[in-house]
Amino acid sequence: MSIEGAVAIAAGLVAGSIALIGFGIDSAIEGFASLVIVWRFTGARLLSDHAEQRARHLVAIQFFLLAPYITVQASRDLLAGNHPDASWVGIALAASSVVLMPLLGIAKQRIGQQMGSIATQGEGAQNLLCAYMAAALLAGLAGNALFGLWWLDPAAALAIAALAVREGVQSWRGESCCVPASDPSAPSTDACCDADSPAHTPA
Repeated sequence: MSIEGAVAIAAGLVAGSIALIGFGIDSAIEGFASLVIVWRFTGARLLSDHAEQRARHLVAIQFFLLAPYITVQASRDLLAGNHPDASWVGIALAASSVVLMPLLGIAKQRIGQQMGSIATQGEGAQNLLCAYMAAALLAGLAGNALFGLWWLDPAAALAIAALAVREGVQSWRGESCCVPASDPSAPSTDACCDADSPAHTPA
């Protein structure tokens, strides 16, 4: 588990914030995904399509494991009216992730495109998901700390769960998010980029 994940989970337990705990678990999943990618490009698996598929599925499963737990706990908090405490540590952690995770995610996805590895692109998508999660987490924690809007915390957690399911499905299917190419004039090799381009927009 990363330091970020450990800090987030500890802060979440102290504050009673399911959104912060979910964010910490996601950080742990990212650490697992990194190990999966290392395994994917070790030895004979380097050129193996089967290894690529297994790597994609292993990454996707982590998303699917996260989503139900967060959904159940957040729903319980909403129904029971559980008020989490303010967590300034969590706010600082979320703010830093909003800035740093997109840079890391885009870099990994570009590497994955160059290597032809959807699994690596999936790990990059996981970092981008972490940024979306961090933004939702930041809104929930700040709203609770500054204005007493306690319900924003479990609401942010439900948003995190929904994003996790979406990215899990895309990783399982071998889909990847469109990432800007380092050379804008170069043709895109990403299907979702092509689908969103003007040339492929139905008349």
